[in-house]
Amino acid sequence: MKTVNDVNFKGKKVLIRVDFNVPLNDNLEVTDTNRIEAAKPTIINVLEDDGCCVLMSHLGRPKDREEEFSLRNVVKTASEILGVQVKFVDDCIGETVENAVANLKSGEVLLLENLRYHKEEKEGDKTFAQNLAKLGNYYINDAFGTAHRAHASTAVIADFFPENKCFGLLLASEVDNLNKVLKDGKTPVTAIIGGAKVSSKITVIENILDKIDHLIIGGGMSFTFIKAQGGSIGASLVEEDKLDVALDILKKAKEKGVDVHLPVDAIIADSFSEMATTDVSVIDTIPEGWMGLDVGPKTNEIFASVIAQSQTILWNGPVGVFEMEPFAKGTIYLGNAIAEATKNGAFSLVGGGDSVAAVKKFNFTKKVSYVSTGGGAMLEMLEGKTLPGIKALTE
Repeated sequence: MKTVNDVNFKGKKVLIRVDFNVPLNDNLEVTDTNRIEAAKPTIINVLEDDGCCVLMSHLGRPKDREEEFSLRNVVKTASEILGVQVKFVDDCIGETVENAVANLKSGEVLLLENLRYHKEEKEGDKTFAQNLAKLGNYYINDAFGTAHRAHASTAVIADFFPENKCFGLLLASEVDNLNKVLKDGKTPVTAIIGGAKVSSKITVIENILDKIDHLIIGGGMSFTFIKAQGGSIGASLVEEDKLDVALDILKKAKEKGVDVHLPVDAIIADSFSEMATTDVSVIDTIPEGWMGLDVGPKTNEIFASVIAQSQTILWNGPVGVFEMEPFAKGTIYLGNAIAEATKNGAFSLVGGGDSVAAVKKFNFTKKVSYVSTGGGAMLEMLEGKTLPGIKALTE
């Protein structure tokens, strides 16, 4: 895996695919700078070599050229984080853009307008990719969040840089850290899979069964497993068409010697609301009309005990509706257990939108080993898929 550390960029115009798909508020100001900060080491590396950077990214899902999706809104924050006044051009291909790039000097940074203002980006159009490729004599992909997309700027463009392409430091770091779980995990390896639906995690679970010793299942998806085994789950979330799938996963886990840990109790509520009446129930005898919205105290102890014995921990998905204060305790308890195991030498990787949001909300970011920046991309790697954006750099 060739990274920016293996290349001298002196005098080069370097085209970098970054992921500046950041949230903006109503005043079109950046509200979360993590993705820009994550791209900084790669950009600074090029600038310190006396190269210049042409940054390209998408932002949101524009249908036309709506102002709220313009990367112009990101320039001020990017300039502050990078410590360099970022220049901006209001398109990503064409003569105006080529002129702006031609005038770029060593040590300067130019941000192109939203790639998705052109439908050809998502279509993976070769001519569009070729027009982008004209803007640099070296290509770096540092956008893990879009590495699972076969888009023009993430996969197709690499064809025009047969020798002059490499991994950015963030992308390389994401791959390395995922491989610490998938290939080099110190045993015991524990995967915590939570969230609402089994259907979105089936392939992930099936692919990682060969690589783990313990599987903790929490969140809404756990009720599909409980019901599949004959439990009464009241009005809890369930995927009726996935009951056989749940039983099949349990059977495969047993065949592979993986210990599966399901909740034994739940915090139940009489409505999906922060103001609901709550109680604690055994997981498989939840009364009619009540729903499980968090794991219960006994489950917290069991999950924490498994985590304490683990050397490698993957956390994907919360174990309760943590956005509501009465149902956040299980996810916080879990986070504390992972933080403690990490402090004692375990390697812990957190990924997937909801678990990353929980880690940020409850201040666990610096207490785990690694927080992935790409939800969909990480899931596809865990499913065993080869990501187009990564494949393009290694061919």
